[in-house]
Amino acid sequence: MKKIIKKIKAKIRGTIDLERLIKDGLSVGDNFHAQEGVIIDPGHCWLIEIGNNVTLAPRVHILAHDASTKNILGYTKISNVKIGNNVFVGAGTIILPGVTIEDNVIIGAGSVVTKDCKEGVYAGNPCTLVCSYQEYVNKQSKRLDMLPRYNEDFIIGNITEEKKKMMKQEIFANKGGFIV
Repeated sequence: MKKIIKKIKAKIRGTIDLERLIKDGLSVGDNFHAQEGVIIDPGHCWLIEIGNNVTLAPRVHILAHDASTKNILGYTKISNVKIGNNVFVGAGTIILPGVTIEDNVIIGAGSVVTKDCKEGVYAGNPCTLVCSYQEYVNKQSKRLDMLPRYNEDFIIGNITEEKKKMMKQEIFANKGGFIV
């Protein structure tokens, strides 16, 4: 009964049934995180491989099929999707069939990934290379040294109204910050 209630809550919250997808053939590595509203093509999940240390932000869609040919040809196009290790996919991104995202890739929010992505940072529609992975790491490391940092006390469930006010002022004044 607890398992059924858990599945119903997950459906209402918009979380994927990862256990079911894996049972149906989805390949997922260690340290995989899929946030709310992620859709991993349930009808063709065995064509999708996801590596280690991968995060899919809210509302990411991974498709292994394209039904644009169904009415015309009577068949739907299908292809594999491979996501390597150390990959972050931003909110609202769509990954189309036939795409390989290699290791050490960051995809910006709202992107449409239509072609393979080698190591680097990508964004846009269609998704294009913005900079190398190392350039991004170096830039954000410098920003980390200059901007305010916040610990677990500044996360919903822990944060006080006073800390919210302080954080808001600091973030506005510095045009950003970092949180654990």
